[in-house]
Amino acid sequence: MKLHELVPAEGSRRERKRVGRGIGSGNGKRAGKGHKGQKARSGGGVRPGFEGGQNPIYRRLPKRGFTNIHRKEFAIVNLEQLNRFTEGTEVTPEVLINSGLVKDPKDGIKILGDGELNVKLTVKANKFSQSAIEKIQAAGGTTEVI
Repeated sequence: MKLHELVPAEGSRRERKRVGRGIGSGNGKRAGKGHKGQKARSGGGVRPGFEGGQNPIYRRLPKRGFTNIHRKEFAIVNLEQLNRFTEGTEVTPEVLINSGLVKDPKDGIKILGDGELNVKLTVKANKFSQSAIEKIQAAGGTTEVI
């Protein structure tokens, strides 16, 4: 197969519908919009959630709770994932991102104590759980909040 022989799969491509281009096109005159009415007008139609004047569902249902706009969301790393690093490594957020353990650091990185740590590491992160601190120290490592 050569580049000039490549063709898209049958039925995967379709020409766009050109409306309002004369009666012979099959989509002339009213361009598929029918006869008059709100939806036939330029810019016509109803907003999302409109139910024909009936009280819409987002107004009928009660509102509960509250969203904290100042909430901080942390990227989570479990202790057992840190076993991939060699003894004595200084594990920083940059190291975690480069190694692929963290894709999006969000508002910071939090180390949780899930699993066992078998190597002595110096771990620097924005937050630690209490169990993570204990397990890192038990393995002979140190923690540092940045």
